[in-house]
Amino acid sequence: MKKTYLKIFIIITILFLSVTVKILPQDFGKLRGFVIDSTSRETLAFGNVYVEELKTGASTDMRGYFLVNNLPAGTELIAVVSYVGYQTKKIPFRVRKDEITDITVELVPSSYQLQAVEKISKKVLEENETDIGLQKLTLRELEMLPKGVETDVFRALQYLPGVQSMGDVSAKYYVRGGASDQNLVLLNGITIYNPFHALGLFSVIDPEIINGIEFYKGGFTSEYGGRLSSVLDILTKDGNKSVYSTKAASSFLSGKILVEGPIPDGSFMVTGRKSFSNQILKKFLNDQNVPINFYDFSFKLNYTSNDLLDNAKFSLFGFYSGDNLKYADPSRENFKWTNNLLGVEWFQIYDAPLFSKIAVSSSSFSGEIIPNGSNLKPRRNKVNDVTSSADFTYVFDSKDEFGGGIILKVVGADLYTQNKRGIESNIEDLSGNFSIYSKYKFLRYNNFGVDAGLRIILGGLSEKGTFSLEPRLSSTYRIIPEIAIKAAAGIYYQEISTITDENEVISVFEPWFITPDYLEPASAVHYTAGVDFDFSEAIMFKVEAYIKNLRNIPVINEEKNFGYEPDFIAGSGESYGWEFLFQYNTLPLSVSASYSLSWAYKSVNNYIYYPRYDTRHSFNFGIDYDFGWGIRAGAVWTYSSGLPFTKIMSYYDKFHFESVYDNPFFSGYYSPFTILGDKNIGRLPIYHRLDLNLSKKFVISPFVIDLDISVINAYDRKNIFYFKRDTGERVNMLPFLPTATLKVEL
Repeated sequence: MKKTYLKIFIIITILFLSVTVKILPQDFGKLRGFVIDSTSRETLAFGNVYVEELKTGASTDMRGYFLVNNLPAGTELIAVVSYVGYQTKKIPFRVRKDEITDITVELVPSSYQLQAVEKISKKVLEENETDIGLQKLTLRELEMLPKGVETDVFRALQYLPGVQSMGDVSAKYYVRGGASDQNLVLLNGITIYNPFHALGLFSVIDPEIINGIEFYKGGFTSEYGGRLSSVLDILTKDGNKSVYSTKAASSFLSGKILVEGPIPDGSFMVTGRKSFSNQILKKFLNDQNVPINFYDFSFKLNYTSNDLLDNAKFSLFGFYSGDNLKYADPSRENFKWTNNLLGVEWFQIYDAPLFSKIAVSSSSFSGEIIPNGSNLKPRRNKVNDVTSSADFTYVFDSKDEFGGGIILKVVGADLYTQNKRGIESNIEDLSGNFSIYSKYKFLRYNNFGVDAGLRIILGGLSEKGTFSLEPRLSSTYRIIPEIAIKAAAGIYYQEISTITDENEVISVFEPWFITPDYLEPASAVHYTAGVDFDFSEAIMFKVEAYIKNLRNIPVINEEKNFGYEPDFIAGSGESYGWEFLFQYNTLPLSVSASYSLSWAYKSVNNYIYYPRYDTRHSFNFGIDYDFGWGIRAGAVWTYSSGLPFTKIMSYYDKFHFESVYDNPFFSGYYSPFTILGDKNIGRLPIYHRLDLNLSKKFVISPFVIDLDISVINAYDRKNIFYFKRDTGERVNMLPFLPTATLKVEL
């Protein structure tokens, strides 16, 4: 089978090259450039560039870059450039034969005091875009959602169809029946291994630094690898290129500051966030006082100079975060972990419609459980990841695109752990992964598009993953302008996973390990199909169905009794479902509704059960209204069917010896021992909740002030979180909870 895939890859590559040679210059020209904010010169992701005379255009990517191809030479045209919250701008330009016209469009932000909110110009409909399962988000869209305590990108994902959570207490997300460690999280292209603060309550990524987000729920293309379920690709802002600016914000939980401004031929941005109170977290943690202490810090430097290199951009990015949970009570356990990221990137646009990216980065994670006098077992984990990559994309006159790249990754993972029987394991591994990928996007016809790619792993992290082929295919066929049929399929491999214990009610610390040599790498096969209905510029409806098959998933060997027995065994899984999404967007009103019907199964040692995140029904309804004068209001109602849990069958008093030499009549003690039923056979009651949000923007020169007030669980629904296994006591999730955030910008 692998030889067959390799032959197909070679044949496709030859065909691509032959197509490249045959494409000759024609009487056409191109328009490309960047769309930026006129005040900060920050690029604007996912904006619109529309050529009215030809009824064609393009959307900007996460870097604010766009390219409009196949424009008739010798014509005078007008590009209408628009972005929500900015004044639309018309740019006249002349198309020259076989030349690229470069422009930089500066959009002026709409006044905060305007009563009417300006409507953007005609939306660019990517008729043949192969984007099934892809969701694009901006910071503005994140801020429209009600906050738990403050804006959080991971909690925003949980409103999307196909994304499940374990409840109010955790920001961990599960995509289409996959575990949380099967989600790849990239920050400026760098992998974050533990992207959570405060026992997983929210992410380590401060939303203020985000410029654009691309979230793939499945069927992601060949440039992404290493995970089985989803990809969250986050690109940060560059920093204000015009003036020095400072933003400060405070919530009930933390305070943060952002400083940005210009430097010679570039810009900088520095951010910091620190927790100062954990009182609000009592609402999340059943009124328990948890001494949560965290921080995150990041910086970014950007340099662009045509004197050095035309159309080149160099970036240096660093990110550091840490959590330390330390109880004063010596009988309680302590937790601590850190993330450290550092990367440099060279992004280059050439005279031809070609751009490339070369990057080198390092990502390290260190975490530890210190049990002290508790009954937890100690765990220590370190991961060090050094990655080098080179990518390129070429756009043909026919609108087709050809891209490829190489990735070299060296990963070291050290793990010390004990199982419930006290058997110690000390797993150390250092290995490298070398992979290449190529893809061809067939986009020459307006109503038909195909993205065909192949990722080849020439040397894997695990011994049995030294050679793997991952073919990917996604396509779109637009029957009529309003209806498009989309489909995708692909094979995916993952060689680094976390220890996840299905018996834990709350999973706080899940350490990483490289797939042992005695196991095959985990793999998944995705099949996705759907239909998009674009009824108008304002109304959109999507239906998607998916099937995901998982193989060789490493799980804890619960039957390990001796040190020589394996720590992990292979399991499998399957998930499938339907997703429906409706959106109505015509400023000042936005309405969205989503529904998911899904099934997930896991099999270990021929025993099939529901994983903890299996949710049969899930529904979200959201509404947002912009009143003008800087006032916005929104509401989100969420409903989901009950999560699986393992029922308590009974208890008995278990006698414990302090030593095998003790006399059982005069030493030792009794403690209650829980007898559990079949794994996850029970179902918790249904979950539903209403969240409200109101925000107001003030301009009190020289300050811009944002006040945001949210109410979580507005009608105080008693949603169950779990039953305590030692007492059977019911523990609920968040009660009625008002929160507020104040942000000041200078």
